[in-house]
Amino acid sequence: MRNFDLLSPADALAKLMAALDAAQTRMPAESVSVKTAYRRMLARDVTSPIALPEFRRSTVDGYAVRAGSTPGVLRVIGEVQMGELSNLRVKLGDAALVHTGGNIPEGADAVVMVEQIKSLDQSTWGKIQTQAQVSPGENVIQEGEDVRPGDVVMRAGALLREQEIGGLLSLGITQVDVTRKPRVVLIASGDEVVPADSPTRPGQVRNINTPMLSAMLTRHGADVLDYGILPDMRAAFEDAAQRAMREADMTIFMAGSSVSERDFTPDVVNAMGRPGILVHGIAFRPGKPTLFAVCDSKPVFGLPGNPISVLVTATMFALPALYRLQGSTMPRPNLVGAILSSDVKSPRDLEHWFPVALSEDRPAAAAGMPTAEPITTKSNLIFGLVRAAGLVCAPIGVDRLTAGSVVDVRLME
Repeated sequence: MRNFDLLSPADALAKLMAALDAAQTRMPAESVSVKTAYRRMLARDVTSPIALPEFRRSTVDGYAVRAGSTPGVLRVIGEVQMGELSNLRVKLGDAALVHTGGNIPEGADAVVMVEQIKSLDQSTWGKIQTQAQVSPGENVIQEGEDVRPGDVVMRAGALLREQEIGGLLSLGITQVDVTRKPRVVLIASGDEVVPADSPTRPGQVRNINTPMLSAMLTRHGADVLDYGILPDMRAAFEDAAQRAMREADMTIFMAGSSVSERDFTPDVVNAMGRPGILVHGIAFRPGKPTLFAVCDSKPVFGLPGNPISVLVTATMFALPALYRLQGSTMPRPNLVGAILSSDVKSPRDLEHWFPVALSEDRPAAAAGMPTAEPITTKSNLIFGLVRAAGLVCAPIGVDRLTAGSVVDVRLME
């Protein structure tokens, strides 16, 4: 039997991140099409090759004028065609018809909205009148107002979301350097565990951990390799570990890291490379027996086997390591304030995360906050998380959160 020397979750994660930084563990860069780079991590800074916008543009339908001509009667000298640079020259007292997004002709420094214009005759380019007073630059986007040539528009490590994809393409950048997707091996184990699509006999459980973590890790940038389900045999663990060190950038064992005689993961992980296990045992619920290691510059995890435990510990600890491999940091979680609906007991010596449902039907909603309703569940019962909107933390040293207190709910994606 093994005893745990528990670290706080923050200290445990800091120790892992420091070891990864010391090992300079980063994925190499590769060039990909911007159109296929969604949710990839930038490997290098991106510098703008052009000004954006590339020309002065109108933000409204109206008339390009010199601001000093307003209010007053103006002579219309022509129309700026969309998609073309105009050869019109606007002088004091002139106006040129422009459309939203169109080029501002030379001489004009503002645009009067068409709603503020009154036509004074029926000729094609007659006289118009406006009572509006516009200022220089009004209703005009200046050349380079968004981006100037040479500006660093995105930093290495940035996550390419929808808006970054659009921004790169607006600059004419169609190829971008991103970090290669880390290859993450998932290893489930247990003589009682069978594939999720298999029928079960009494005493057997379906492997839902691998599909759950595969979905999570893929969404956060990993290429997942599923090593299947290992029997409770030390040789099977050793063979899988050696294969993972050849094929993967990161390895996650699910189950086998606790203290029973069948838990081979700690010894096997320590033999995978140096420095080996950094942390084994975290003051954390659910997931006290979690272990972290760095083996020959590659992060290795031993996570609990219960579904809630494996999902929560992977979120809190494995995902930050995955982002670090990609040269980035994990995005801040989405938090929402809520009123706790009932008391929750917590082990004083552990950081305790528990699931809650959010409701707008209780009196707390009148205060502008939803109600957080604790979900009583056990770590091997996945539907506690299915029913949950998020997780609430009872910190180390707190043995009870009381009904009516304000809590931060970490929303689940």
